Amino acid sequence: MSSRSTTADTVITKPNGAGLGTFGGVFTPSILTILGVIMYLRFGWVVGHMGVWKTMLIVTIATSITFITGLSISAIATDKVVRAGGAYYMISRSLGIETGGAVGLPLYFAQAFSVALYTIGFAESVMDQFGETLSQVGVNQTLIAMITTLLVAALALKSADIAIKAQYFIMAAILLSLVSLVFGNSITPTELPVTETPGSAGFWAVFAIFFPAVTGIMAGVNMSGDLKNPTKSIPIGTLAAVATGYVIYMLIPLLLQWRADPASLVTERLVMQRIAFWGPAILLGVWGATLSSAIGSILGAPRILQALARDGILPRWLRWLGRGKGPSDEPQMGTLFTLGIALAVVGLGELDLIAPVLSMFFLTTYMVLNVAAGIEGFLQSPSYRPTFKVPWYVSIIGALGCIAVMFLINAVATVLAALVVLGVYLWLERQEIQTTWGDVRQGIWLSLLRIGLFNIADSPDSKNWRPHLLVLSGAPTNRWHLVELATTLTHGRGLVTIASVLPSGSRDLAQQETLGTTIREYLERRGIQAFVKLITAPNTFAGAEQLIEAYGIGPLVPNTLLLGDTKSPDPEVQQRYYNIIAKCHEAKRNVIIFRGEPEDMKDLDRHRPKRIDVWWGGLQANGGLMLVLAYLLRTNWQWRSAEVYLKLVVSDETAAQAAKANLESLIEMVRIGRAEPEVIVADNRPFEDILKTSSASADIVFMGLATPGETFPTQYQALQKRTAALPPTVFVLAAEDLAFSELLQKD
Repeated sequence: MSSRSTTADTVITKPNGAGLGTFGGVFTPSILTILGVIMYLRFGWVVGHMGVWKTMLIVTIATSITFITGLSISAIATDKVVRAGGAYYMISRSLGIETGGAVGLPLYFAQAFSVALYTIGFAESVMDQFGETLSQVGVNQTLIAMITTLLVAALALKSADIAIKAQYFIMAAILLSLVSLVFGNSITPTELPVTETPGSAGFWAVFAIFFPAVTGIMAGVNMSGDLKNPTKSIPIGTLAAVATGYVIYMLIPLLLQWRADPASLVTERLVMQRIAFWGPAILLGVWGATLSSAIGSILGAPRILQALARDGILPRWLRWLGRGKGPSDEPQMGTLFTLGIALAVVGLGELDLIAPVLSMFFLTTYMVLNVAAGIEGFLQSPSYRPTFKVPWYVSIIGALGCIAVMFLINAVATVLAALVVLGVYLWLERQEIQTTWGDVRQGIWLSLLRIGLFNIADSPDSKNWRPHLLVLSGAPTNRWHLVELATTLTHGRGLVTIASVLPSGSRDLAQQETLGTTIREYLERRGIQAFVKLITAPNTFAGAEQLIEAYGIGPLVPNTLLLGDTKSPDPEVQQRYYNIIAKCHEAKRNVIIFRGEPEDMKDLDRHRPKRIDVWWGGLQANGGLMLVLAYLLRTNWQWRSAEVYLKLVVSDETAAQAAKANLESLIEMVRIGRAEPEVIVADNRPFEDILKTSSASADIVFMGLATPGETFPTQYQALQKRTAALPPTVFVLAAEDLAFSELLQKD
């Protein structure tokens, strides 16, 4: 896996006074997209099937989702500078690059598909009006849609400013059409053949067709990089457009219901033209709405694509899509790319097929935007200070509403959409893109950690015990075998801290931090998940004592010390080593000592270990911890086929029978998987000879340590001599106030 860095927050400096304002940059594109193709060509169909009250319910549900999302967008926009990329930029800077990319790609395709939706709608209205004449000269709906798509793209390529100015004339045409509709008349029933029975379409199927009508807020948000003051313009322009659209969409059903019968509403796509006081005004409105919406989408989609490319989301061979041209940084290459996608969709799709797909794309985006705002508000991070405040639970309600509506529209499509988003997320996670900004995930983990720390009991619980190892490895490369043993014993079930003691005065704090970062990066490259702790002390032993006394936070402190065996012949060094063990025992920390050479662990890596010897001294002493460690060792994939042998030496055959029965009963009682009892009769042989003979072919040997006291140095030296010729050996000293026997026993 490669690691890539992204610094997409580089500011594109605009000339003084450049940039679009609230009305031209947010409200105008948003309201023109809201009052678009669905309103003119499908709203009569919605009213004909649902009736006035159900239509108003659909409008209210859809607008509520959009309104709450608008509130969430406003909160995010007033907290941070919103640059090019709109909704993608907001999500990636709040929930992280992976989540932003996972939603940003579907959002881009939604905007690109929207271009096709609106140009197909334009072509449909043209064919309805002039179909017979155009058909005679070989012109069909698809050809008109393609030519329109090319012209819209050409306008966007010419200049975003020209496209925005063109929308003012379109808005005038839409206002004229609405006024003409208000002052219109009732109509006679349709003369066209009725192919659908009014009321035959289901509520959620109709909702899916209608919902893209209220998704226009993205048109303004997507222009964030071209706004003079996005922090101010996005909240005001977005919410004003949503409110205006809601009022209009609540009034039009009343007009349609009063002036036309359901059959006419369902059958005639341009039924408003017959109702209106001046019919051509509706045609101008349709053309204006579809063209303005197409312009809004062709302006927005490339800017999302540009942000995705600059953040390293797109593959390397598509990074050229991040280029901008001119002082306003217009994404001309992205516009051409989007044009190709839109033309492909025009050639394949129909309006009624594209609309539900867009609903899923937009609902997914809205859901994640609401989640981002909800989490930010809930965590109350000091860095999150929006001037437009929204209660966190309002945003979460909006997110839940999006999920519910998606399932009600089409459960299968919802699951597929979730799988696509998850797939993109996992793919981006594997790319290990390094960002230069922080996101809310750190805040989530910190909040969960805070809750967890205050809920961890101060006294250990045998049923929930897991190893938290403090590894005195020094530089990991010098004692890598200790790091390997630690990760083998924990592998996702416990915590590991790699500790190193630096000589006093050898490094200042900045150098110490740099060294810690280097070690962490080295561990990550080797696939090791571990904390790194560096301290300075006069010597290794003084540093180890500091770590035992002070390392940790609250109840989350290492419960086990892992270190290598001492080989120094110096009596003073040996005594300090014994003092460390005694200090751990006094602090109620378990001790694990690995006796062996670094090459021993490498040898084990080369073949699959077959045997783990545990020299038994009883369940209540060190035996319980040794069995737990043997079990943890064997749950590692490399050790999974190893057999555990419980070894016990007795004086005679009579004692052997009773001892074997006790060990068999113990193995039956504990939950460590495969284990074999092995009772050895001494026959007056020294234990040292028995040990060497019995464990010579083991892969690893576990033995208990005596409790530190006055005779501990003598006992430890004797144990070193006994195990000198053995395979890798682990000395274990249980010190916690914990009944490991309860951890092992079946319930």
